[in-house]
Amino acid sequence: MKSGDGVYSYTKNSSSQRKFADNAKVMIREAIIENLDVQIKTFLIVDMGCSIGQTHFLQCKIFPEIEFHVFFNDHVTNDFNILFKSLFSDQKPYFASAIPGSFYGRLFPSCSLHIAPKELIDMKNKRRIHYDGAFIEVWNAYVTQFHKDMGVFLSARADEIVPGGLIVLILPAIPSEIPYSKIGYKMFTFLESSLIDMVNEGMLDESLVDSFNVPVYFPSIEDMTKVVEKNDFFSIEKIELTYPKSKLVDEADAKTLIINLTAVLQQLFINHFGNKITEEIFTRTILKSYEISAWMKINCEKACQLFVALKRK
Repeated sequence: MKSGDGVYSYTKNSSSQRKFADNAKVMIREAIIENLDVQIKTFLIVDMGCSIGQTHFLQCKIFPEIEFHVFFNDHVTNDFNILFKSLFSDQKPYFASAIPGSFYGRLFPSCSLHIAPKELIDMKNKRRIHYDGAFIEVWNAYVTQFHKDMGVFLSARADEIVPGGLIVLILPAIPSEIPYSKIGYKMFTFLESSLIDMVNEGMLDESLVDSFNVPVYFPSIEDMTKVVEKNDFFSIEKIELTYPKSKLVDEADAKTLIINLTAVLQQLFINHFGNKITEEIFTRTILKSYEISAWMKINCEKACQLFVALKRK
């Protein structure tokens, strides 16, 4: 995520992500009450992929008699200084720590956590940067990588979470009946078209586009169920698709949406294409605002997320 608190930072451009996080508050509260022993004195929570915006979520208020120790985890390059400046504004006081590192490996001592909330491809994907609309082989590669990564993630959490502890996952998703070729999320396609325009104009080598794929997969309930059952460390207490209608999409503000995406994806593009090309990519995509707005108005009802509550066996 783009660090700092400037105009184009993730801190200032994560309103839609906050909307999706807020949508899960009631479900997380219910999962905690129904599945965990809340009579203990000290409760340990980790927010994985916390980033630096207002998307982190805490339930400290609902159990005033318990002391909470919250660990905020993200990559070592995350701007934890900005994150901690934004905390403690209206919440019950709690203890907080930063845990830098990838959550695809161990981060904590064995059996130490009670709850853990959460928020590629070697083959050539010619002239595309995602599996939306690509060949079936590309989609299969994404599916395989998702199963591998989520399996590693769950195995690491299984070592850290106490028996009977809870992990809550909130992921962008698609209904099972929608085929991969019609997931309906065309923002990557708009970015992709800007790249292809630059290739056609001789500004960019086509091989750079062919070798770049956005590492984002939209799982279905069946995808997640298969991973959990294969992992066999957790039982599924609740799994459900929800449809949080974002105010950003309601207003069909394409320029704001692109700026939000810039805050999220910019560093990923910079690492592959460099600063100059990346700036040009997003500048050109902003010029497609009218087309993007039309797409947003048609598809605003379709955006969904997957809520999963898992209990450590």
